[in-house]
Amino acid sequence: METIRKIRLAVHRDGKSIRKTAKDLNLSRNTVRKVIRSDQTAFEYKRRLQPHPRLGDYINLLEERLSKDQKLPKKQRRTAQMLYEGLQLAGYEGGYDAVRRHVKRWRQDNGHTRGQVFIPLVFEPGEAFQFDWSHESVQMDGLPVKVKVAHIRLCHSRLFLTVAYPRETQEMVFDAHMRAFEFFGGVCCRGIYDNLKTVVNKILAGKERNYNSRFAQLSSHYLFEPVACTPASGWEKGQVENQVGVVRRRFFTPRLKVKDFKELNTYLLERCLTWAKTRKHPTLPDQTVWDVYEAERPYLMKLPPRFDGYAERPARVSPSSLVTFDRNRYSVNCREVGRVVQFRVYADRIVIVSDNEIVGDHPRQFGRNKTVFDPWHYLPVLDRKPGALRNGAPFKGWDLPVAIKRVQDRLQRLYADWDHQFVSILKTVPICGLEAVDGACRQALKLPVVSKEVVLNILHRGQDKEPGTVIDLPERLILKNEPVADCQRYELLVQQGQHAAK
Repeated sequence: METIRKIRLAVHRDGKSIRKTAKDLNLSRNTVRKVIRSDQTAFEYKRRLQPHPRLGDYINLLEERLSKDQKLPKKQRRTAQMLYEGLQLAGYEGGYDAVRRHVKRWRQDNGHTRGQVFIPLVFEPGEAFQFDWSHESVQMDGLPVKVKVAHIRLCHSRLFLTVAYPRETQEMVFDAHMRAFEFFGGVCCRGIYDNLKTVVNKILAGKERNYNSRFAQLSSHYLFEPVACTPASGWEKGQVENQVGVVRRRFFTPRLKVKDFKELNTYLLERCLTWAKTRKHPTLPDQTVWDVYEAERPYLMKLPPRFDGYAERPARVSPSSLVTFDRNRYSVNCREVGRVVQFRVYADRIVIVSDNEIVGDHPRQFGRNKTVFDPWHYLPVLDRKPGALRNGAPFKGWDLPVAIKRVQDRLQRLYADWDHQFVSILKTVPICGLEAVDGACRQALKLPVVSKEVVLNILHRGQDKEPGTVIDLPERLILKNEPVADCQRYELLVQQGQHAAK
């Protein structure tokens, strides 16, 4: 290009002849003449035919493999390097560049473009939110852990919330939605999703989906319309797809060190707020994401009462009054042994229900082979088997109030049948309440002797009597002169009776 510029300056500006210009620049006259006649400022050379002296015998094999790969999903197609290595095994002795150039030309000729074309999407305030999951690595309590992170993003303002969970299950989806709606202070009209198994039961024609019944209840409760993307078309929710990469680079790099999920989610909430208040909005660069969200908030639908976000599953109670969920066991009231109960699984707790009555409520466990007991579930059995207090697994480390625990220790030292006596005291807890029994035990400990009879006597004397029923009488039946208790009147009546008898 520099040579062409010098030729054009010499001829068109300085008025030199072609002969003089060629002599001064040490070029042939044909070269100078070609530049002047073409009136171009640059020349490009493209080889019309690329010779492949060594690849020639393998072109048919290479194109056959390319044709097979074209029918496969993108992730399963072989790269040019892999195709080159395959040809080497077939006897090819040429270089990699010849293979790479032929693969590139073949793919261009057969409709393969360098990249896909995406159309920017525009959303009105309060119109839609997008939801997605990602998997991130953290160090939790000193160990490397793979956590599942839920991403929910407002499409107009770009405000988002990320929440970490140990699972990607349905109850986690519910909990993420409830947290996000409370964080946003309202709900959008539409929610855009992948075809999550926890959300979509079956993909029908077009955009029609058979949604999970519990998820349908969630969307009905919050009055938003769920919309599932076309399979393998992540660009339909491109904002949250891009957010996954941003959060991974900005929030989880370098690897976070946290104690538990509570600490991790507190950190993520703070980072989301900081990001929104400091990041410029992509389409409104004169405002931050938080400024645009403040303007969008009035367009969000009013937040209804919190949804009861549980996933329900049946289970049968074992003879040990235990039910199993997610490889862990939880106790229920012993009267449910042998019956089928319903698990109501929340993100952080397990509730067991029988005939619409709660028969068990425990913190959820995420390890394996853990057993969670509530000793009060076994109280009816203790009446028949008081000896279980000594070695029964539910009663190991029973966290009883201090006074009740001291009464147990005192009884154990003084009486051979201490277990029978202590069970009799425990049986009053469902009737009188734990605080009342604890107070009776505190009073009993002040006495020289502690026994079942003493504690029960104090407890029964301390119970308030029920007030009598007040009856409204008509005015004519109300006494005008209240009777007076007078013993002298009684003695006078006795004397009169004796006098009459004489």
